[in-house]
Amino acid sequence: MEKTKRVARGYLATALSAALLSTMLVAPSSAADVTPERLKNPEPENWLHNNLDYHSTRFSPLKQISKANVGRMQLAFTVPIGGLAGGGRWAYGSLQGTPVVDNGFMYVVDGWGTVYKIDLTDGKSGKIVWVMEPGVDKADVWLPANRGVALWGNSVISVTGDSRVISTNAETGEIQWDKDTAVTDADSLTSPPLVVGNTLLVGGSGGDRGARSWLLALNAESGDEMWRTFTVPAPGEPGSETWKDDNNAWETGGASMWVTGAYDPENNITYWGTGNPVPMYDPEFRPGDNLYSNSTMAIDVTSGDLKWYFQYTPGDYLDYDEVGTHLLYDVKVKGEDRKVLGHFGRNGFYYDLDRNTGQFLNAVKYVDQLNWTDGIDQKTGMPVEYDANKALQEYKFPARRGAGSVRNCPDLQGGVNMFPTSFSLRTNLAYGAGIEGCFDLTVDDKRSPGGEAEAWNGGSATLSTALTGSLTAVDPTTGKQKAQVLFKYPIYSGVLSTAGGIVLTAQMDGSITAHDDQTLRELWSFNAGTGVNAAPMTYAVNGKQYIAIMVGMGSISKGRLTTNHPELANLQSSSAVYFFALP
Repeated sequence: MEKTKRVARGYLATALSAALLSTMLVAPSSAADVTPERLKNPEPENWLHNNLDYHSTRFSPLKQISKANVGRMQLAFTVPIGGLAGGGRWAYGSLQGTPVVDNGFMYVVDGWGTVYKIDLTDGKSGKIVWVMEPGVDKADVWLPANRGVALWGNSVISVTGDSRVISTNAETGEIQWDKDTAVTDADSLTSPPLVVGNTLLVGGSGGDRGARSWLLALNAESGDEMWRTFTVPAPGEPGSETWKDDNNAWETGGASMWVTGAYDPENNITYWGTGNPVPMYDPEFRPGDNLYSNSTMAIDVTSGDLKWYFQYTPGDYLDYDEVGTHLLYDVKVKGEDRKVLGHFGRNGFYYDLDRNTGQFLNAVKYVDQLNWTDGIDQKTGMPVEYDANKALQEYKFPARRGAGSVRNCPDLQGGVNMFPTSFSLRTNLAYGAGIEGCFDLTVDDKRSPGGEAEAWNGGSATLSTALTGSLTAVDPTTGKQKAQVLFKYPIYSGVLSTAGGIVLTAQMDGSITAHDDQTLRELWSFNAGTGVNAAPMTYAVNGKQYIAIMVGMGSISKGRLTTNHPELANLQSSSAVYFFALP
C-alpha cells in the first residue's frame, strides 16, 4: 500500500497551532529542562518516563505512603479531562496513559492525543495550565487510545492515532514541530516515545490493520528521521524465510509495537515487544514462524541494528501479542548473577531472558486458567508442542479453516496484555495484573485478505467464560510464583510498586486497590465509579507523596466486560485524574 493523505493533515495541524491548538487557561510556570542525565537518574519525587525509569521497573523509592499507613489514604482531589471537547462517547477516547510529573507539573494525554499540562504545586488541587489539541480527524483514527507522553529538554513529546509525533513547548503549549511518520494509511501510533539522549524511539502500532510495523528513531530537536527498523523482514533479509506463504503476507504482516520499550544504558540496547502476525487467526494465509512477531527485539539505539530476538509463540494464531512491559533487573538466577529481562507474556507465562544475549533462562505459568499448551520447554523456551520442521504450528488446540471453533485459555487479551507491570527493588519480585478467562476461536478465510469479507483478523473470537482478574507476584530468582490474588473483574490497568511496601492496581468496575508487596493481601480500596484502563503512578510535591491514576474506560473494554458481567452494563464512562494522599 502507498502512503496517502497523511502529509496534508500534518501541515494542517502545524498551520493551525498558534490559533487553535493551544488553549491557555492559567499563566505558565518554569521548571528545569529534562536532560539526558535526569532521564538516566530520575529524582525520587518526579516521574519522568512513561514507565518511571529506563529499566521500566515502575518501582518508586517514595515510602511516605507505606503498608503501615496506606489504609488511611484518602482522595485528595480530582482533575476532569476532556471537558472542552464536547459530548459523545468518543469525546476524549479511552484513558490509558500514565501521567508524567516534573517538579510539580503533570502532563497527561487523552485517547485522541490531546495533551494537558496540570499545575500540582499547591498540593491541594490540579489547575490546567494549557491544552494542546493536535487537530486529529476522529473519523479517520482507528482506535482512540494513547498511553502517555515523553519529556525532553523543555518539550513534551506526544503521538497521535494518525501517526504523527508532536513536540510541544512545555512552557507555552505551542507546537514546535509536527512530523508525520506513516509509511502507509494503515499505520498508527499509541504509545509515547522512549527518549535516549537526543533520540526519540517510536514504535508503530498499526499492524492489526495490515501495516508492516517498525521502530523509528527521530532527532528530538528537529523530528528528522534517523533510522527505521521494520518488525517484519523483507524478502532476502534475515528471518524472511519464516514467511513461507505465496501471498506476500510480509508486506502487511503486523508485529506492532503497542507499548513503549525499555533501555539499558550499559549496552545501549533498547528492548521492545511485538504483536501478532496478520491475519491474526488464520495461520494458513501466512505459514511459518512469522518473525519477528510475538517477540522481544533487542535493538542497538545508535544504528537500529537487531542484536538479538526471542520469539515466544511462533506461528501464533491465538492473538497472543507480546507487546507488554519489559522489566530489566540484576538478580541471581540458579545461583548465578545475571542481567535479566523479565516479561509477563500474554500467553500466560512469565519469562526470564539474559538481556545481553537473549538466552532463555526460565518460564513459569502465572495465569490461573491455561490450556493452549502443556508447558514451556525449560531448555529452549519454546512451547512443548513446537516443531521447527512444521510450517503450521499445532499447539494443544490448533485452529484451522473449516474446523469449527476451538477453546483456548488464557483469553486472547491475556494474561497481561499491554498493561504495565512492575519489578520491586525492595522485594526482587515482579508483579503483573491482568485478565483471567478463555475464548472460542473460529478461523474464517473469508475474513483474510482476498476473502469475500476481506479483513485483517482471519476469523472470529468469542468469550467462552466470564472475564475475571488476577494480580501475581513472581520470583525471578527461582522462576516460581510467589503469591497471587484473584478478582471478580478483569484488570486493564497495570501495576505500581513502592519502597513503602505496597503494590497498587485497579479493576474494571472502578476498584483501585493497594496490596502488601509480599503476600498481596489487600490493604486499601477505593471505587472511582467508572472503569479504569490506566496504571497508577506516584510523585511528591513539597515533601508530600501522592498516588495518581487516570480513570475512564472506552467502549471496547466495556463491551467485552459487560458480556459476562451484566451488572456493569450501566457503568458510566467519565474521564478524570484521581489523586490520593495521606490526611
